[in-house]
Amino acid sequence: MKNLTQMTFIFLFIIGNIYGQQEKGIIGANNWLYNWTEFKPNQKQYDEPTQILAGNIDKDKKLVKRETYMLLGNVFVTNNATLTIEPGTVIICDFASKASLTITKGSKIVADGLETDPIIFTSNRGTKRSGDWGGIILLGDAPTNKFGNGSVASYYSDLAQFNYSYTNYGGSNAESNSGILRYVRIEFAGKRIKGDEYYNGLLLAGVGNKTIFDNVMVSYSGGNSFEILGGDTCLNKLVAYRSNSDDFKFNYGAQCKIDNSLAIRSPYISSSSAARCLQIASYNKMEEVDFTKKGTNVEANNLTFLNDSESLNSDMEKGLVKEAIFIGQNASLNMNKSVVSGFNPAVILESSININQQNLEKIQFANMFFNNCKGNIFLENDSNNEDLENWYGNSAFFNVYSKSNNAETFIDFSNEKRPDFRLRINKIIASKDATYAQETKL
Repeated sequence: MKNLTQMTFIFLFIIGNIYGQQEKGIIGANNWLYNWTEFKPNQKQYDEPTQILAGNIDKDKKLVKRETYMLLGNVFVTNNATLTIEPGTVIICDFASKASLTITKGSKIVADGLETDPIIFTSNRGTKRSGDWGGIILLGDAPTNKFGNGSVASYYSDLAQFNYSYTNYGGSNAESNSGILRYVRIEFAGKRIKGDEYYNGLLLAGVGNKTIFDNVMVSYSGGNSFEILGGDTCLNKLVAYRSNSDDFKFNYGAQCKIDNSLAIRSPYISSSSAARCLQIASYNKMEEVDFTKKGTNVEANNLTFLNDSESLNSDMEKGLVKEAIFIGQNASLNMNKSVVSGFNPAVILESSININQQNLEKIQFANMFFNNCKGNIFLENDSNNEDLENWYGNSAFFNVYSKSNNAETFIDFSNEKRPDFRLRINKIIASKDATYAQETKL
């Protein structure tokens, strides 16, 4: 009886440890990346286009799996129309015409794929590269913190020639509905427009919380993978893979909850300027925004940010590895149960943020797993982070720190066809001492 009691205790202890570790980073009883994601999209071949999408779609339209579509130029869904896309449909996007798809305010996209039959937007070039085509833009009438409404024409000069109503966003309806993106892949988007101006893989501007985003992968984007301007959004199971620029970027009063999502960076692809997994700001210029309105507020749970480096020490010395997270003034972040692995450092706060209790209570990191980072949390341009380490290293936050490589940290990091980026069970040597990761040399 005594032995049975001991065995039961050991079993429960092991199960408790498993669930305790699995709760950090992306989670799931099974690997939810299976079937619908693609980590070598440049090797995929699709049928030649049989239909062309161009101009304005001003009445309801359905794209069907049996056809392959060519997206030409700037395509707008207007006049409160709904563009419906069947599971398994492939849309080939034209390089020469900088193809893009904009869902204007009041219109919808219903791209509701299946795990075994995702919807795919990809490049028409023989050798596909980052930034081959524009991207997908959803415009809604949820609030922003700007004076008046915004226009994406100020971001994308290519769109400035079109009617303002095609490019404006923002309003007062936080529950507006721009449709569904579920089991969708967006590959090789983010084309350069001019100078430092790029399209994004997926831009959400003033999008409301009735819109569904679930299992969306943006890979090899020349611009940001996901950018959210204002609005009120719920994002689940997003994947940003090898972006040139930011993976997840929030601005202009975005109110967002993002869960169970993944960003994989490569130091050999990222822009030489600052490019992060997560960037949160409330404005670009203070004079643009109304401070009586809500600033950007992001609640992030179970995210995994990792850096795929062949030689992390060397890449850090060469300046190829930057911070994973950047937080601007007057923005709020509540980040929980997430993994940040292989960055230099993990987090940077904008230099204009005063390090005091009031501001730090708006920037929360709890139950985090910081792994293989050269330093943890710093104020921009300040190497003395003692106050920040003391704050976030407090045992009340349950943050842990470790030094292990990606193969040791994640279940199946090196599997090219079916990678698994959940934390490896019982293989992590962690410490609750915030100075551990700072004092231990990589």
